[in-house]
Amino acid sequence: MKQKIKWLPRNMWLSLILAVFCNSVTYYGTRVFTNKRYHYNLSNQLDDQIPFIPWTVAIYLGCYVFWILNYILGCRQKPKVAFRFMSADFVAKIACMVCFFVFPTTNVRPLIEENSLWESVMAWLYRTDAADNLLPSIHCLTSWFCVIAVRENKRIPRWYKMASIFLAFSVCVSTLTTKQHVLIDVVCGIALAEGSYLLVEKSGFSLWYADCISKISSRMPERRKARE
Repeated sequence: MKQKIKWLPRNMWLSLILAVFCNSVTYYGTRVFTNKRYHYNLSNQLDDQIPFIPWTVAIYLGCYVFWILNYILGCRQKPKVAFRFMSADFVAKIACMVCFFVFPTTNVRPLIEENSLWESVMAWLYRTDAADNLLPSIHCLTSWFCVIAVRENKRIPRWYKMASIFLAFSVCVSTLTTKQHVLIDVVCGIALAEGSYLLVEKSGFSLWYADCISKISSRMPERRKARE
């Protein structure tokens, strides 16, 4: 454990664990309360013009590697910036939870014949991931946070910052070409990421969040010694 702390502070480990927990509760937990409610379909004529491209599921699923790497990079910044980043993620996930509860959404997915590998992967995705909890898109939200995570870090080379923007946009496009989301989901996901990042700074929430995480982290060793 000591070796891990050297390249990522303990309080940042706690922030990452909290982020994963909030994401899971938001996306999967809310379904318990909304699965029998009416879900709104927000697709429009523009969405209907976007083609279904099965191979882009590789981007849709492969983005998890991008997320893990950039969130770690986001946590390796100066403490003030890192806590602003992670507190914004926390606020955004809470906002998503409220949206999923208050305004359940869905969309219409294409029928898949599974004549190719990518179509089979798409069919599997459709079977395992219900067409709900779409607005805002957590895929787009998290991918844009990956851009925010590195754009202010002077130690990150410019080529990687540009690559992160490209990857984030690629993920956003993949949510549309796999018919997992519609345009308004994408726009709201990106807007929520930027809005949350601005809000936690202006409101002082990032400082409160940092104080809470730091206090909890400082008590963890004491609890381990008490158990010993």
